[in-house]
Amino acid sequence: MTRRKEAVVAESRFIHGFHAVAAKLRHDPEAILEIHVAAQRSDARARDLLARAEAAGARIIATESTRLDGMAGTHRHQGVVAKIDARQKVLHLSDILEDLTENALLLVLDGITDPHNLGACLRVADAAGVHAVIAPKDRAVGLNATAVKVASGAADTVPYIVVTNLARTLRELKDAGVWCIGAAGEATKSIYEVDQKGPTAWVLGAEGDGLRRLTRDTCDELAKIPMHGSVESLNVSVASGICLFEARRQRLAK
Repeated sequence: MTRRKEAVVAESRFIHGFHAVAAKLRHDPEAILEIHVAAQRSDARARDLLARAEAAGARIIATESTRLDGMAGTHRHQGVVAKIDARQKVLHLSDILEDLTENALLLVLDGITDPHNLGACLRVADAAGVHAVIAPKDRAVGLNATAVKVASGAADTVPYIVVTNLARTLRELKDAGVWCIGAAGEATKSIYEVDQKGPTAWVLGAEGDGLRRLTRDTCDELAKIPMHGSVESLNVSVASGICLFEARRQRLAK
């Protein structure tokens, strides 16, 4: 194997399933190195995907299911696997904020180490129209194949920004006029009492551990989701959805 091929292999990864592959074709087709489709699939869904792939100039390979199983590992691939360039595009918060035509709505994730939770948060962020998801480089799972699969295409529609210092990034957001609200069970205000109609960043930590102290202290204010049952906390993706859609509700009510 040549050094160039080794570099390509080292910087590539697989994404699995129709949602993830179709989203990549729509939003970042140049990152697709090749698409493997089960040789026996000729249904309408497969034909539609192949048409999109051909229009994008992607390389299509008819592949036996056993090989697809090997590429996908333990994940369900639905008969389609794409090999893509794993290098993330460098995104800058300032560029995203400058291009907005409405008040910013951001999701900041502190210490999320489960890829299933990250993927679910990206799906929620996409549904709520979040402009970017921000996460630290350290003590976080990163956008791996499992997170991309769980995100069902949202990993390619929602900008995902990795930062080296989360507290510093929060201060930069505050300087840019974004109100940073930390979700914390011990807060005195509920999410329904906090004004979210202006530029807003919701900051959430992992279930159980919650926000780190410095992250918590850097937020403009803290708010809680009122809990009416016996459980004390919610999964971070569920909590994200509740907070983000409350922001959308307030903006629609305005």
